[in-house]
Amino acid sequence: MKMIHAIIRPEKIDEVKRALEQKGFVGLTLYEVRGRGRQSGVSWRVRGSEFKIDLLPKVKLEIIVNDEEVEEVVKTIMENARTGEIGDGKIFVTHVEEAFRVRTGERGLTAIE
Repeated sequence: MKMIHAIIRPEKIDEVKRALEQKGFVGLTLYEVRGRGRQSGVSWRVRGSEFKIDLLPKVKLEIIVNDEEVEEVVKTIMENARTGEIGDGKIFVTHVEEAFRVRTGERGLTAIE
């Protein structure tokens, strides 16, 4: 099993969720997060004063899938989260050792289905 961590623009989350659902990936977790990348936030000037926000609002999506499904999920997220502008986000894939369903005690892939 793998966990896909996707950090994307908040305005793209509905589009990404809809695309994942259409492909049968409905279980996920969302967090509202703040962060920055190479752009180090945004700055603008108003009446001679400079304003800077160095931690921008993002959404972190986590989804656990079979090893064979990783490419499809990553491709779906990338296609639906991309604007082509700086700040579109990042995707990380990590190994999941084990998963358990609290209610039934199921483990492994059956616990995440």
